[in-house]
Amino acid sequence: MNLSATLILAFGMSMDAFAASVGKGAILHKPRFREAFRTGLIFGSIEAITPLIGWGLGLFAGQYITEWDHWVAFALLVILGGRMVIEGFKTPEIEVPKIRRHSFWILAATAVATSLDAMAVGVGLALLQVNILHTAMAIGLATMIMATLGMMLGRFIGPLLGKRAEILGGLVLIGIGVNILYEHLGAVAV
Repeated sequence: MNLSATLILAFGMSMDAFAASVGKGAILHKPRFREAFRTGLIFGSIEAITPLIGWGLGLFAGQYITEWDHWVAFALLVILGGRMVIEGFKTPEIEVPKIRRHSFWILAATAVATSLDAMAVGVGLALLQVNILHTAMAIGLATMIMATLGMMLGRFIGPLLGKRAEILGGLVLIGIGVNILYEHLGAVAV
């Protein structure tokens, strides 16, 4: 795979993480660049690891993984997104300050959910016999950049939307999950 194809693939894989990180940034109280970069590192690291896992699994059991990856991604994103929507509709009895930082586990779960498509790509790359290390690093770097930018963009969107930002972020995650399922099931039908 040439450099331009690798870059297109890398930034294409990072779009889900970008959308999710916009939602994550919107519900934080004025996230600083440090928090945005931390989020980018978590998303980028996981997004770089999943094609490696997919590549390894693709060497052994490619057909079985691709049969279920979209359902797992869909379920994780709907659960995480649904939780955000429910929290967004809750009206606290007292004014609760916005959080300043997401827990590592919430970010990691979101990153895993948005990176399962990269695992499926890794399965396909095993069949094409490409240099998986270069491709995984490019995907991870692109995702780190896009997730960091997404968090910072969410910083500006959050104050405009107020409590609705959490609902919107949850709906974005659910939408990503539905899109993953639709794309896979649509590709199977064709």
